[in-house]
Amino acid sequence: MTTTWLVPTATLPTRPSGLRFRVWRALKATGAGTLREGVYVLPEFARGAKTLRELERTIAGAGADAHLLVLQARDSAQAQTFRALFDRSALYAEFLQSVKEARGQIKKASGAELHKAPRSLGAEVQARQVNDFFPGKDRQKAAEALAALRREIEGQLSTDEPAATEAAVPPRAISDYQGRTWATRERPWIDRLATAWLVQRFIDETPRFIWLTDAGRCPRSALDYAFDGTTFTHVGDKVTFEVLAQSFGVLDDPALQQLAGLVHYIDVGGIPVDEAPGFEMLIRGLQAQHAGDDALLAAAVPAFDACYVALQGPHGH
Repeated sequence: MTTTWLVPTATLPTRPSGLRFRVWRALKATGAGTLREGVYVLPEFARGAKTLRELERTIAGAGADAHLLVLQARDSAQAQTFRALFDRSALYAEFLQSVKEARGQIKKASGAELHKAPRSLGAEVQARQVNDFFPGKDRQKAAEALAALRREIEGQLSTDEPAATEAAVPPRAISDYQGRTWATRERPWIDRLATAWLVQRFIDETPRFIWLTDAGRCPRSALDYAFDGTTFTHVGDKVTFEVLAQSFGVLDDPALQQLAGLVHYIDVGGIPVDEAPGFEMLIRGLQAQHAGDDALLAAAVPAFDACYVALQGPHGH
């Protein structure tokens, strides 16, 4: 596909300097490439295109001369020159070094530090991705490195975190799973909380949940999930929430599909989700507020309800 490029041009007064500074700061925020001093280039599909159009109006409104040129590259060589302005490999290399340093601190870090590291690194990589207009292998490597770090940290925080199996995910009838007892490890994190919410809202109308101190002492009558050897656990690259939703055939719901992606990313990494940092912070806060797991689930259910409704689309103003 041929890329259309935006090239802003302006003649700005030297005084007052405030306008020049505002224009420069706005241009930097768009992620525009610098062809030479004072000449910037941005692909038209970038989010910052709107900012460039607003800048043109702002500069003209200040009595200065401004134009936003819309053009296509003369030939493939020029197109490659423009694209090279957006090479983010150095930024991703810096990020990979940050991940490496974080992994080196895992064994001696506190619990709070372990929780903070993937959040801050997740925000860092998202900031790079916003202006990564021509993503390639470097972006994928960064996502994989962050996912590996998340898994390593979760393994440190939860030594009994389940290992993924390669078993098939059999279809199950919702009618066969009513009034059941569902058992998982105590102090549930995002995947186990989301799974409990899914059970309550879409599968079992009258479920009971128990939280196991010792996963090896799960009652035989209970439906166990999210630990090794359980009925429902990680399968392949799917987390428990995704496995359960697929097994009971509820993933046709687009909002549930999006929620599954959100849960997956917060739990094990992968494809970044814009809502992840805020929702992860909310669940961490609920964990800190509620020492009892029944109370934690009761508080988390409305949060998942609200998230699910939001993912269904616009609901007024």
